[in-house]
Amino acid sequence: MRKILLTAALAALPLAASAADVKDDVVEARQGYYSLLGANMGTLVSMVKGETEYDGAKAQTAADNMLILTKYNIGHLYMPGTSSEDMPGKTAALPKIWTDMGGVQEKGMAFVKAVENLQEVAGLDKGELAKGIQQVGGSCKGCHDNYRAKH
Repeated sequence: MRKILLTAALAALPLAASAADVKDDVVEARQGYYSLLGANMGTLVSMVKGETEYDGAKAQTAADNMLILTKYNIGHLYMPGTSSEDMPGKTAALPKIWTDMGGVQEKGMAFVKAVENLQEVAGLDKGELAKGIQQVGGSCKGCHDNYRAKH
């Protein structure tokens, strides 16, 4: 009997490790998705702040990239069990996300609308880009304030 229990316990180890690996992969993918958005946003913010010269073509490309990313279905990146409470130190996603999915979706739609507007104006001139960036930044902040742990 002891041998059977030990064999069953050892057989379950790879499954437990596999489940943890899947959650780690989901968190990594979620962070990667937001890193892509952030990289493009960084390009645009740099132009607005004058850290780099405004280039309409580059601004348009960054805004186009962000719009493409809003078309990606990110639902699978929010697997239950991948919050900051479930995985301390690995993610800043607050557990509130999973209990207020309607609120998250509302914030997400505000972000999509802001990115759509940004995509329309990014290549026009620096002033229009600045207005678009402000709107996108506000939508990011609205979500971060409610659903992301402070660092």
